[in-house]
Amino acid sequence: MFQIISLAVVLSLLWLLLSGHYNPLLLSLGLVSVILTLVVSVRMKVADREGHPVHLALRGLLYWPWLIKEIVVANIDVAKAILGLTDDIRPSLFVVEASQRTDLGRTIYANSITLTPGTVTLGMDGDQLTIHALTAGAKKGLATGDMDRKVTALEGEG
Repeated sequence: MFQIISLAVVLSLLWLLLSGHYNPLLLSLGLVSVILTLVVSVRMKVADREGHPVHLALRGLLYWPWLIKEIVVANIDVAKAILGLTDDIRPSLFVVEASQRTDLGRTIYANSITLTPGTVTLGMDGDQLTIHALTAGAKKGLATGDMDRKVTALEGEG
């Protein structure tokens, strides 16, 4: 029930922010669209801990700044390699182990890798992720296991 209520709040706020209109007709149409979306979500059984992971919100406030910093650092690494400032371009395929317990945690880990420039998650088989890295620095960065630990901390105790 908490997921549905929080989804209603998020959808309502998003609708208000994106529409910018506050007259009674448009507010009532927004309410109808939010209710219709909630009904469809409940019927499809996607308004759950995976479909709307509100339980990660507080820990996410610590994770997102760290991920943004990693994205900036990786952007600089890739830009240097492309501009020829380093001879670091060494494309490689390798497998990393994901230590997250849930599918949601492993998906967040895979997506975080893909969001970081120079790396792409090509596939996931259980807790094994196949990664393509453009530079040696990107491969070395994943080998430290820092991102894996951060996502596991984000996932929490479930």
